[in-house]
Amino acid sequence: MLLNNYVLVIYVCQVLISCFLFPFNINGKDLEQKPNIIFILTDDQRFDALGKAGNDIIKTPNMDQLAREGIYFRNAFVTTPICAASRASIITGLYERTHQFTFLTSPLAEKFVKLCYFYQLKQQGYYTGFIGKFGMAFEDQMDTTLFDYYDPYMAGFYFRLVGEGWSEHKYLTYLTGEKAIDFIKNSPEDKPFCLSISFNAPHAEDQSPDQYIYPEDVGDLYTDITIPPPALNDERYFNEQPDYVKEGLNKIRWYWRFDDPVKYQKMVKAYYRMITAIDKVLGNIRETLNETGLDDNTIIIFASDNGYFLGERGLAGKWLMYENSIRIPLIIYDPGNKHNGRSCDQMVLNIDIAPTILNFAGIQVPAAMQGKSMMPLLKDENIGFRDHFLCEHLYELKFIPKSEGIRTVDWKYFRYIDDPDHEELYHLGKDPLEVTNLIHEADLRPKLEELRKLCDGEISGLINAR
Repeated sequence: MLLNNYVLVIYVCQVLISCFLFPFNINGKDLEQKPNIIFILTDDQRFDALGKAGNDIIKTPNMDQLAREGIYFRNAFVTTPICAASRASIITGLYERTHQFTFLTSPLAEKFVKLCYFYQLKQQGYYTGFIGKFGMAFEDQMDTTLFDYYDPYMAGFYFRLVGEGWSEHKYLTYLTGEKAIDFIKNSPEDKPFCLSISFNAPHAEDQSPDQYIYPEDVGDLYTDITIPPPALNDERYFNEQPDYVKEGLNKIRWYWRFDDPVKYQKMVKAYYRMITAIDKVLGNIRETLNETGLDDNTIIIFASDNGYFLGERGLAGKWLMYENSIRIPLIIYDPGNKHNGRSCDQMVLNIDIAPTILNFAGIQVPAAMQGKSMMPLLKDENIGFRDHFLCEHLYELKFIPKSEGIRTVDWKYFRYIDDPDHEELYHLGKDPLEVTNLIHEADLRPKLEELRKLCDGEISGLINAR
């Protein structure tokens, strides 16, 4: 009798522990009813490089349609504007200062790998896939164990040899799309899937003088159009930068891409063509979802890993704390919740993507995640969501200065970590292009102190949470 009671107690404890650790663990018919999730990530697509953002030159009909049928987030940002750190933040829901991964660092630690949305989904029965540019390193090469289908590729080299005996070559964006379509068509019928599609485009091919490599079928686009010159094109905006910016990689790559008007026209048009090629793949994926009857149960999230300078202030690349660098496009399409092209003005972040994906899958968001699920905004954009966030760039590289700052609805404050005396302050409500640095305005001293304190507090909180 005592033995039977003991066994019963053990059984009850096991059930309780299982429910506590995996409160939404499901299988069978319940699992089949969970939504499929496709997360599409582009590389270096700036916030206004799609028609929905008001760009009347670039051709992105499928991105625009996705936004018309879903929710378009006007104020989406990355917490760190560089691909390696941003991608780690996207999958973990953590700030760079917490996960501590970027270029030249140790691989992402196991405890953070297990926080990733695809790890969490696989644990709960999802069929998981990854195709494209991974751009990260995991402790003990855990990435090779986390997906049911895993097909990563190295960045660069936009034309790849494929086929038997490598007898043909294909454009990398289109090849990525073909593999994504194969995944969708061959995914198990008795499980929901989560597919991460990570394009290398429109990232420049830095070793090529052409920089932006596009396929032949979009080569005639934009030929009869003159691209307007970049904002803040006057040399004085560049001259206002500290020397380590003026001599850094932001300027070096400007010489590669934008240092004369003819080159600027060529490069921006090529950059746009690369994005149009991605748009065509998005259209093919959505057509496949319709053909297979999966569209009504497949959520699509579309974003970029960071913003991008196209010559503004005489700069190229990303990395800095200006809006060009930290703002990204973000669209969420949920077929079960028709939004009719609603736009949301709330500030959302790359670290919000992982908790949102988990919420869509009915999985409890781990308390360790620092982002917030955007699900409440899908129902009511007027709720209180976020009034500020920390932006940071901690990559240890001589030619890219480290920086940190605070972005609120109306204000931006940032400083360079190795030169903390250089600070910049902008009233974004009145000065969205960040033209006038207000750091020495005496009447704004209280606002400056408030933002400094807020920045210090956010950083201290992240350090203490490690």
